[in-house]
Amino acid sequence: MKQTFLMTIAVVLLAVAVPLGVLIGAQVQSETSSKDAGGSGQDTGMQASDYRVSGPFTHKNLTIFLLHGKNMIEGKSFLTLQEALEQRKVVVYETKSVNELSIENRSDQDIYVQAGDIVKGGQQDRVLAVDLIVPPGSGRMPIAAFCVESGRWNKRKGERAEVFSSAAEVVVTKELKLAAKSAKSQGAVWENVTVTQDKLSENLSTRVNSTVSESSLQLAVENRKVQETAAGYTRALAGVVKGKDDVIGYVFAINGAVNSARTFTVPASCL
Repeated sequence: MKQTFLMTIAVVLLAVAVPLGVLIGAQVQSETSSKDAGGSGQDTGMQASDYRVSGPFTHKNLTIFLLHGKNMIEGKSFLTLQEALEQRKVVVYETKSVNELSIENRSDQDIYVQAGDIVKGGQQDRVLAVDLIVPPGSGRMPIAAFCVESGRWNKRKGERAEVFSSAAEVVVTKELKLAAKSAKSQGAVWENVTVTQDKLSENLSTRVNSTVSESSLQLAVENRKVQETAAGYTRALAGVVKGKDDVIGYVFAINGAVNSARTFTVPASCL
């Protein structure tokens, strides 16, 4: 199984590893991918009876249930945005418009962009606001985005201003995801970035804001103590999907209360 699904769980763990539960995810939703270039959702026709739930799988205050179902796009696999960036198969361009970037798939594979992916670099870090399948040889396509690093509008040392270098992290609270994807409010995104950084700092008893860029959510998530705290949860629970090729989503609960769920059109093994 690729690391994508495990990394999604790892970011969930990152957000809930702290005692007060800084939460990740979005409202219960279905990430339904279509074959068209826009990646718009399609009606799968699946009913509740088409899904199976396994679990619970628990470590400390976190419980995960896996959702099992059929592959709605047989015979296809996708690169995640981070995989495609690492393999130099996609370029995410800075447009100097805060709320719109452009993306180009230079490969012969479909690339899956998940709403909530943080792209690092450019004039300022952004979070991508839509779920999108970028088809092979796409040419430049516009993609909606929000700033998650207020105040910077220049090249950061060691990075390029005209493109983005990585998409290894995702937004780390439910409120942030909803501010970008549902409310579509830049002000609400900035407000929730600050709230998230402050909660992480308080709960980990260390300032997670980077001295390189105090406002950067990406650099805060990269903080050593944040990563170390998440690692224990990741090691304990990442193996729950091993050998299960029909996992199409998950539900997670914190301190016994359900927080969020996510489903995908294809199994985790295809991502």
